[in-house]
Amino acid sequence: MCSISHFSVRAVLIGLGCMSVVNIFSLTNGDAVIETVPAVGLGPSEVILLRTKRQLPFLSNWWNTPSQKSKIESSVQRYGNGNYHGKQRHSHHGHANRTSGMTVGNGVSERDPRFLSLFTIIKFDNSACLSASGDNGTCYPSAECTKRGGAANGKCAQGYGVCCVFSKSCGASTNQNCTYFTHNGYPSSYDGTGSCQLTVYKCSPDVCQIKLEFDSFNIAQPGPNGVCNNDQFIVSGSTTAVPIVCGVNTGNHMYIDVGVDNSPITLSVITSGPTYSRSWKVKITQIRCTELGRAPEGCLQYYKGVSGVIRSYNFDFTAGQQLSNQDYTACIRVERNFCGIRYTACNDNVQFNQQANQRTRAFSLNGQNAQTQIGAMVGATSCVADWITIPCATNSGRVMQQGGAICQDRICGDTFNSEVSMQQMPVYSYAKPFRIHYHTDANETNDVGNRGYCLNYIQQPCTPQQ
Repeated sequence: MCSISHFSVRAVLIGLGCMSVVNIFSLTNGDAVIETVPAVGLGPSEVILLRTKRQLPFLSNWWNTPSQKSKIESSVQRYGNGNYHGKQRHSHHGHANRTSGMTVGNGVSERDPRFLSLFTIIKFDNSACLSASGDNGTCYPSAECTKRGGAANGKCAQGYGVCCVFSKSCGASTNQNCTYFTHNGYPSSYDGTGSCQLTVYKCSPDVCQIKLEFDSFNIAQPGPNGVCNNDQFIVSGSTTAVPIVCGVNTGNHMYIDVGVDNSPITLSVITSGPTYSRSWKVKITQIRCTELGRAPEGCLQYYKGVSGVIRSYNFDFTAGQQLSNQDYTACIRVERNFCGIRYTACNDNVQFNQQANQRTRAFSLNGQNAQTQIGAMVGATSCVADWITIPCATNSGRVMQQGGAICQDRICGDTFNSEVSMQQMPVYSYAKPFRIHYHTDANETNDVGNRGYCLNYIQQPCTPQQ
């Protein structure tokens, strides 16, 4: 979810005498939307609707007078800062206004006061919305969006709200959910050097996790030893270790554990070295401790669904390179009525050579040079530098595995197989939870051409015996 805010229900009485303190903001669906009543506090999901035609037709001629309409449309938009939480509010005439709710659309409610039908309160959820540019945002009244430092990008809530997009760059801070972190001048490329940092504060005390989605991420590749010497992406302030990454990571993600205190996390992009066409846009989503979408503790990557693709950071068939000092876990949520999981190496459409032992780089962890295929290696004795761990992995289906087939945990080499072989094979696991642990050592100099791994997964349904 891109929003943690929820609407608060308030009843407001506005009489004709309040006309002098009301500013009209905009026209929506033939009505005037008011976002300012200085004597009355509105929530971040409420606007006031002035009925000028449907309920008070005698005002139509006045409304359509060019001078009056111009005054209304050009009025200054402001926002009330009241703090009223009751179910009733009294006007200066001493009358109480009781309201009744009526839903007028998806997530939008209309409050019809019995006292006077001149004004109506429109409230809506501060829910996630899709902006006109395709970015995710949060639905707010226009003035509230401006107040929070966002940019209106399209309409929501049947036109009564705006899709508010939050974007921050170097040296900024944010406590808004669903914020985008970009470099200066985005979407143009960036060729500067230095440190670009964003400080992220919790938007609510019950936030336990922050998800980073790399919508676009391309900084300099590591050196020959796999270490990110020139450019680095660093996460500071997490309660669990987060590896330094660099290179191409578009489409990948991270789940960052932030604990129960209010300490911020800092996202830093360090750029140095030779000229390079860099670009990054990272979507930041805050996750409550009780949300179902929260990743299990210790899972830097978390995948949902019956099938999907898992990639190590900086994996790319043509330009990627395995990173040094990686030590993290990718987790897959066990879907209902599924008891196992099947992994296969991703399709490699890049032809590296035309030798009989045509190899792939979908799985290339260690011991590989430019021309020679070494095959799959398994076990702690063979895989001592770089490896992945799949609990009780076998090439066989559930019948043989349940019947006592020998399974391996540690797999490495340049061929994906749970047995020593030169051929790629599907690998199964029925150990729960579904996890892959990835480890690389501090130096990749002797592992020429390693890319890391890219694996397809598909969960296996349970049988009556399971």
